[in-house]
Amino acid sequence: MRPPVHAEQLAPSEWRRRADAHQARADALTAPHRARKANGERHPIDDFLYDYYTVKPSLLRRWHPGAGIVLAAAQDGPAEHAGWRWYRADDDGAVALDVAAFLADRGDTVTHIHELLAATAARPAHTGCFGLHEWAMVYRQDDTRRRHSLPLRLGREGTDAVVESHPLRCTHFDAFRFFTPDAVPRNRDLLSRDTQVATEQPGCLHANMDCLKWALKLGPATPGDLLLDCFELARDIRTLDMQASPYDVSSLGEPAVAIETPEGKAEYVRRQRDFAARANVLRARLLASCDRALHPFHAGAALRQGG
Repeated sequence: MRPPVHAEQLAPSEWRRRADAHQARADALTAPHRARKANGERHPIDDFLYDYYTVKPSLLRRWHPGAGIVLAAAQDGPAEHAGWRWYRADDDGAVALDVAAFLADRGDTVTHIHELLAATAARPAHTGCFGLHEWAMVYRQDDTRRRHSLPLRLGREGTDAVVESHPLRCTHFDAFRFFTPDAVPRNRDLLSRDTQVATEQPGCLHANMDCLKWALKLGPATPGDLLLDCFELARDIRTLDMQASPYDVSSLGEPAVAIETPEGKAEYVRRQRDFAARANVLRARLLASCDRALHPFHAGAALRQGG
């Protein structure tokens, strides 16, 4: 049986400090995106996170303490979280995540995320894919159907030649599902949603970028600092993802990582390993957030412990 979760109470001065710092950090991270949106502009690298993960700046700036953290009432009343979904306040005005209510709605999701993250963390990191998933997404494809309007760095024939001269070893279904029909049978494994828990591994750029996806799906069970750490990692990974892609990103001020060359491969693997190390830390923190939510303790008891 798992050990019980013991609540930690934060004084008003502390939880307000954390909330203010979180909002300032979130605003700084999203400032370029918000400015572009106001001007009707798009950025093929940075805006991917907002589109693919349906991230909104307002969502990123909302600070959650995480499960098991009690926000003591201030002189002017309980924390604003008292009016948010899945939170509750006790008779003294102390507020905490109502874990029982949260799990009633999201329990299956939390359990699945825990299973996937634990399975991924238990495997060794595999390198050597060299970001070819992006190349496989345009392999033998008509240029009008590309996902990005950027030109191909090596042209159509050069791009296809890179795919044909390298083995495809993608392990991430949500990248594999965008492969062109001609690229699908070239991959070492045929992936599906059902195989995701069995195949995802911690060297994969997209699996590590997905730490943001799981932090978002865990919602209020994800502490605010962890959410923003996952966002920053995903942003950094996305930059390499596009630098190593077949697209010419020079117009965006980014240098290419030419994975068709020995030097480019070496740079890709080095940065891939650095991202894997960062993601391993975040994955462990996400697993801890799942554990805190899944521990069988009564939300009311947690509030009383905090009071």
